[in-house]
This record gives sequence, C-alpha cells and structure tokens, in this order.
Amino acid sequence: MGSMRVNKVADRVKVVVAEMLDRRIKDPRLGFVTVTDVRVTGDTQHATVFYTVMGDAEELDATADALESAKGLIRSEVGKQLGMRHTPSLEFVRDAVPENARQIEDLLNRARERDARVAAKAAGAEYAGGADPYKSKADDADDLDEMDDSDESADGGSRA
Repeated sequence: MGSMRVNKVADRVKVVVAEMLDRRIKDPRLGFVTVTDVRVTGDTQHATVFYTVMGDAEELDATADALESAKGLIRSEVGKQLGMRHTPSLEFVRDAVPENARQIEDLLNRARERDARVAAKAAGAEYAGGADPYKSKADDADDLDEMDDSDESADGGSRA
C-alpha cells in the first residue's frame, strides 16, 4: 500500500468525485454511478477512479462518455478541495468486481447443482467390495483356519 499521505489523498479524491457526480454533474448520459475505489500514485500526480454503473451496455458506454467529458470540471474541483500544489490527473476505469462476483456466483451455483446430483446418485449406492474393503486381524485368523482345514482334508485327515 502507499504512505498515509497518499491514502488520505485517495480517500479525499473519492469523496470529492462522488459528491461532484451526485450534485454538480448534470449530464443526462450519466447513469447511476457509484465510486468504488480511488488509487493514487506515490507522487500523487495521477489518480485512477474506479466506478460501477447500474444498467445495460449502452448505459455503461454513455456513462463512460459523460465521465470523460466532465473530467476537467471534476479535476478542478478536486484541486480546489485538496489544496495541493499539483492536482492529480484523473482516469476513470469501470470496476469489474461486480461482473467477476456474478461469474463466481454462477460457477458456485453450478458446482452446488453437480454436488447435489452426485449426492443423489450416491444415496442408493452400495460398496463394490463390501462395506469395509480392508482386511482385519480377525479375517487373517479365519484365513489361517481355513488353510489348516484344507490341508487336513487333502492328507486324508491324519498326520503322521
């Protein structure tokens, strides 16, 4: 992560940009935008603003265009509110976290469905080699007794 100063600048930029989008930017192309994160470089010369938009692909594109056209106004307000010698340049990037979360949730749902199908198939299944496929000491003793019995019957029942 960055220094305390860089983190404070990033937090302040996030607040200022969110307030600007909520109150001052009246572009009709601007959809329902949420500023999710701001990352500022170590020298505070560049800020990347991550945002999400509710809507379809057309609304996403329109919002991206609106943000790009309002970038200068937002940057000047950030400069006024931060009171820094150099105002960071702004870059708006659509946050992919919601789409990634949705894809992960879909994958998890498919895995749960497959697990349920496997469990349903396994419910009535029986073991191929018996419930306990491993030999125990009692089994070894039984096998030795059987071998002794078969040896006696082969000799005619008596040993000399």
